[in-house]
Amino acid sequence: MRVFVTGATGFVGSAVVSELLQAGHQVLGLSRSERGAALLRSQGAQVQIGSLEDLDSLRDGARASDAVVHTAFNHDFSRFAASCEEDRAAILTLGEGLSGTDRPLLVTSGVAVVRSGPVATEADPAVPTSQAYPRATEAATAELVQAGINARVVRLPFSVHGPGDHGFVPMLIGIAREKGFAAYVGDGENRRPAVHRLDAARAYRLALETPDTDGPFHAIGEEGIPFRAIAEAIGQGVDLPVRSLTPDDAGSYFGFLGIFAGMDGPASCDRTRAALGWQPAECGLLADIGRSGYF
Repeated sequence: MRVFVTGATGFVGSAVVSELLQAGHQVLGLSRSERGAALLRSQGAQVQIGSLEDLDSLRDGARASDAVVHTAFNHDFSRFAASCEEDRAAILTLGEGLSGTDRPLLVTSGVAVVRSGPVATEADPAVPTSQAYPRATEAATAELVQAGINARVVRLPFSVHGPGDHGFVPMLIGIAREKGFAAYVGDGENRRPAVHRLDAARAYRLALETPDTDGPFHAIGEEGIPFRAIAEAIGQGVDLPVRSLTPDDAGSYFGFLGIFAGMDGPASCDRTRAALGWQPAECGLLADIGRSGYF
């Protein structure tokens, strides 16, 4: 199978590229730079020069492939609404490139965007797009499905970890160093799901190789880790004290991460494991923080 991967040099996308190549698939990776293109070629992938803003490059890459995995997203939160609209346009364009075929498209979303009960499941719908929350990833995917496109969603947890991580945990480490202490909100028993990037990559591959299964899929390695345990692991790593904050103080300490720091958001992947035969095999988040060069 020849798979077009957006975000092919990113933290998750690069793991997907490696996983696909190791399984014997061909990869066409999207890259905006010659440096990224050289990296992809060194791995044995082909290259589509372009970007999320270059819709022609997305359309052409999809048309030239047997399947598409969309992992790219602009994480510049100072322009979040614009990034969300960019993502929506990219998803619809990728679908256009697959129009008239049954070739699969996997679109990356997150468990943080679903409405749920105590534990988020694959059956939970995404939060509707609004001015307050403009991300339209799953709405755009649903639009493609209604148009007959074989599009499915893979939901990732807020923490995807492993060597090279530059997301949730590194941001918390940076805050702890700046403030002089690591922190959690209240009793810190609110839970955050997590997955190792290599386990996530296997979930994408299995979803491509199991075309008759319906999404969304939850690439969740750990259902819920108490935030206090994460803060304590960070405090130990940076040799700083760990403190409890009130909800009122969370915003000034965590910044835009404050809403996530106090949120209880466990998520399950039972349906995904059963449908894909997927079993996470890599280390958990707390063990990874202690051994992956986070500090």
